[in-house]
Amino acid sequence: MALRARRETGERFLDVDAAMSGTLTFKDPVNLRINGKFEGTLETKGNLHIGPKANVDAHIIGDDITIAGRVKGDIVAKERLTLESGGQVRAEIKAARLVVYEGAVFDGKCSMLGDVLGVDELAQYLEVDTNSVLEWANSGKVPTFKEGDTWRFERKKIDEWIASGKI
Repeated sequence: MALRARRETGERFLDVDAAMSGTLTFKDPVNLRINGKFEGTLETKGNLHIGPKANVDAHIIGDDITIAGRVKGDIVAKERLTLESGGQVRAEIKAARLVVYEGAVFDGKCSMLGDVLGVDELAQYLEVDTNSVLEWANSGKVPTFKEGDTWRFERKKIDEWIASGKI
């Protein structure tokens, strides 16, 4: 198997150098680097780096994502998405912050994640139906506040709620 841990500049990276497909989920923060081919679903916490020789066709959800290789699919970057020079992305992107370096190629759609979400935005963010979000808000299961008659949700508190396993 081509998974290996490596220390670089004091940080520990988990490198994936093989062709893989399926679902790869990390519940705890990790520094993950994809150097080979990956197809499927990739959910990470911490840092995800798609290396310059990587070819990824996936639904990606992560905190801090850096792309130097080729990516096709959907990307949700909860903190930041960085497209490095030479990176090629064909995707629908949702990101809190987006950094695009000269020489990067982006073909697709991008929407920015706000710090405060409405009911519909939270439903889309969590990939659930709107009725579930309303039920959670009305029962106090989800961290929320009201702005007039409208439920509002702080993205950071929602991410903490998800990490705590209360969803």
